[in-house]
Amino acid sequence: MLKVENLCTFYGRIQALREVSLRVAEGEIVAVIGSNGAGKSTLLNTLSGMIPARSGRITFAGTPIEGLRPDQIVRLGISQVPERRQIFSTMSVLDNLILGAYHRYGRDGKPAVDRDLEFVFEIFPRLRERVKQTAGTLSGGEQQMLALGRGWMAKPKLLLMDEPSLGLAPLMAREIFRVSGALRDHGTTILLVEQNARAALELADRAYVLESGRVAVEGAAKELAGDERVQKAYLGK
Repeated sequence: MLKVENLCTFYGRIQALREVSLRVAEGEIVAVIGSNGAGKSTLLNTLSGMIPARSGRITFAGTPIEGLRPDQIVRLGISQVPERRQIFSTMSVLDNLILGAYHRYGRDGKPAVDRDLEFVFEIFPRLRERVKQTAGTLSGGEQQMLALGRGWMAKPKLLLMDEPSLGLAPLMAREIFRVSGALRDHGTTILLVEQNARAALELADRAYVLESGRVAVEGAAKELAGDERVQKAYLGK
């Protein structure tokens, strides 16, 4: 579904990604782990068109997407749940979710959007309870639920998730990972960036380790969890 080849991204003169190559097959959860500053969020922001690639190739479902605007990429079927949620804090929970599907009303129609809204409320009952509440008054965990639900309301083929457990209590983080698995079971392919390497490797099918903007290690998630280098650097063993 997604193929990235020799991707290079810069912030001014500072190179953040160095010839990164990866692939994501339909139906997979693929994790990208690494330390702070490794380039994980830069990778997702480049894939979603928020940051331009300097060189390299990004192909989604056979279509080159490097150079496209973020809204064009969303319409092709890629949606991102950004780091630190970035919800519309002065708007209601319902309005945040509806905005996630803004481009779908003309294409899919309101009944289809309403069905997907009901699915979000099924996997996040707390959002149904707070549907009219101002989003900025939600707890951190509830805001993460809202950000994930908003991303899914775009009905993406590929969902990019940037540090979904950041700042959450362990119980809430486990719930977010549980729902991520449920979204995959519902037909959504996921590329997950996560500092909680242990949880990411437990959830994912395959994984990549980024170090200083380069792919240092890649492979099946279970194999990486048993890799001595990964254990020492990211799993505290």
